[in-house]
Amino acid sequence: MKIVVLKFGGTSVGTIKKIKRVAEIIVGYKKKNYKVIVVSSAMSGATNELIKKSFEISDNFSDSEHDVLVSSGEQVSCSLIAGRLIHRGYKSRSWLSWQVPLLTVGAHKNSRINLINKNKIIKYLKEGGIPIVTGFQGINSQNRITTIGRGGSDATAIMLAKFFKAERCIIYTDVEGVFTTDPNKLKKAKKIKVISYEEMLEMASLGAKVMQPVSIQDARLNRIDIEVKSSFIKKSGTLITKKSNIINNKIITGITSTQNDSKVSLIGVKDKPGVAASIFKPLSKNLINVDMVVQNISANGKETDLTFTIKTDALNKTKKIIQENKTINYRKLLFEKGVSKISIIGVGMITTPGVTFRMFQTLANKKINIQVISTSEIKISVLIDKKNTKKALIALHKEFKLDNKK
Repeated sequence: MKIVVLKFGGTSVGTIKKIKRVAEIIVGYKKKNYKVIVVSSAMSGATNELIKKSFEISDNFSDSEHDVLVSSGEQVSCSLIAGRLIHRGYKSRSWLSWQVPLLTVGAHKNSRINLINKNKIIKYLKEGGIPIVTGFQGINSQNRITTIGRGGSDATAIMLAKFFKAERCIIYTDVEGVFTTDPNKLKKAKKIKVISYEEMLEMASLGAKVMQPVSIQDARLNRIDIEVKSSFIKKSGTLITKKSNIINNKIITGITSTQNDSKVSLIGVKDKPGVAASIFKPLSKNLINVDMVVQNISANGKETDLTFTIKTDALNKTKKIIQENKTINYRKLLFEKGVSKISIIGVGMITTPGVTFRMFQTLANKKINIQVISTSEIKISVLIDKKNTKKALIALHKEFKLDNKK
């Protein structure tokens, strides 16, 4: 059985006109003799409106009832898609998560699909039907509806592709695919034809908004190839796959930048075991995500300067936590808004010497000062003044030949 899983995001089903377009895309695959399984998100804005209503009821709204409430958005879009396909003369129906069922584990608001009962859907596919499955949700061992968290509909599509051994898993969205950098920030950004799971995971973690990191990790662990493409134009998208499937002469695949970072520095901290842990433990307890970290030892070996970055919206909370932490001693506490993290990503740097030098020299040539550095096997990130973000993107995009057509 030749199965394709198609997932449509909120912007793709945001209006009745768009839903009619989605139905025609589905019909196109049906005409190519695919057995089609469709996953839909809620119509754009619908989930946020439901969450808003929950806060109007209570500022401590039940997690389990939250999942029941927000999962209703997908029911609407799935019903409308199925209704349009029936209008076009095709056998179709909506399938809620408990009707399949999609079985989940974990807490409400952030569960994971761990098992899908295939029998009913297989039978329906063999009868010529097109199942439209609600994304973003499942059902737990207590027969309660659960939601899968951010990017949940992508995760639903990926797990359906895994359990049904689909030939293809296609994520339809409002962009053409994955670009070398944000095309809204740099007009010379180019669409990437093929990218590895590892590169896409880094790009998503560093701010690329095409997919959530957890969904890419699901695809990587289950070896599910994903194509990301637009539901609005008929063009090929970006294939996300394993490294061994990629033939690429590019050292760097993509460049990302952030716009909402702040830098925190503790000057003159006593240099002894456990100090760093005592700083970061209360931040962790308060769900403040710490990103880049650098520590410098003083010449006398008795003090250290510790610098790290956080999101700017957590700055006031971070400042308060550190100032109230009586277990640490420091001479000065500094905060700086208006910084940006620039990252270059590419599996090619694993086997290519000199990439770090080229990045640093390119920024130096543009008189851009580097404040903090962090690296991984396929990524180099630097912290710079926010006002230099675009200048850095342009220079690095050119240096690593991402301006060139592939």
